[in-house]
Amino acid sequence: MTSSGKTVLVLLACLGASGIAAAQHASTRPMKRPRPEHGYSRSAPPIAIPQQTAPPQEAFASFPEQEAAPAAAPSPCDLRLAQFAGFRLLGKLVAPGECGAPDGVLLESVTLPDKSKVAIAPPATLRCEMAEVVTAWLREDVAPTAAKLGSPLRRLDNLGSYECRGRDRVRGATLSEHGRADALDVHAFRLGNGKTIVLADPNAPKDFRDAVREAACARFSTVLGPGSDAEHAEHVHVDLEPRRNNYKICEWDVREPVVEAEAKTEAETEAKTEAKTEAKAPIPPDEVPLPRPRPIEADAVSRRR
Repeated sequence: MTSSGKTVLVLLACLGASGIAAAQHASTRPMKRPRPEHGYSRSAPPIAIPQQTAPPQEAFASFPEQEAAPAAAPSPCDLRLAQFAGFRLLGKLVAPGECGAPDGVLLESVTLPDKSKVAIAPPATLRCEMAEVVTAWLREDVAPTAAKLGSPLRRLDNLGSYECRGRDRVRGATLSEHGRADALDVHAFRLGNGKTIVLADPNAPKDFRDAVREAACARFSTVLGPGSDAEHAEHVHVDLEPRRNNYKICEWDVREPVVEAEAKTEAETEAKTEAKTEAKAPIPPDEVPLPRPRPIEADAVSRRR
C-alpha cells in the first residue's frame, strides 16, 4: 500500500471515531419535552391556593368524623353504669372543633329494680355521666310514676342525643350540649300496655307529666319543654351544662287539655257574673243595717242613762 493510501485510511478512522463520540454525547443529553398546548408544565412550581377560614360550628356536622378511639379500660363511671344499664363503650368521641366527649357510651336500655328493662329507642350516644343521670331518672322517678297508671314503663322515645351543632340549630350560635354528648331530647314514654305518653300532649295524664317534670328539674341542669321556645314545643330537652353556683334552668309548661281550660274559664266567668249580679241587687228595707251612732250622740245617750 502506498503512503497516500495509508493517509486516507487514518483520516477515515478519525472521522468514524469522532462520529461515535458525538452520537454518545447526544444520547446522554436530556431530551427537551414538548410544551403542552394548555401551557402548563409539570416542572413548573405549584400554585399556592389560599386556605378557607374555619367554618362555623354548625357546619362541623358535615365533616367526616374520625373513628372513636376505644377505651383502654372501663372507667369508674362505666363500672357504676354497668350495674343498672345496658350499653356499649364508645371510648373517646372525636369530632371537629369543640365537639366530642372523653367517655362516650351508647345507652341501649335501663334495668329497673324488678329486673325488667326500659329500652332507649333508638339508643342514645351520651357521655358516661349523662347516661348515669338518665338511668337514675328512669329507675327512681319515671318508672314508679308510670306504675301508678297501672302499667310498667317499657320504652323511652329518644328524639336526639350526640350531634355536633349550635344551639337550636341557629347559625353562629354557641355550641349545643348535644355536641358534647351531654344532652337528650325525650319525646315520649311507652308503657307495657302499649300506651304512649307524649310529654308535649296536653291530653296526656297531667299528674304523670307534673311528676316527671319535677324530677327532671331536680336532676338535670337544664330542662326545656313546651312553653320555653318554638324549638322545644314537641319534646323535652335535658342536659347537664355546668353553670356558676349550680344555677339551673327549668322551663316546661305542663299544659292542660283545651276543653278543660275552656270549662274552667266559663266557670270563672259565670262566678264573676253571679257576684256582680248579687252586688247590684237591692237590699230589702228590713235588712238594711242601721248606721253606727256618732260619737257626740253616743255620749248624750250615755248621760241620759
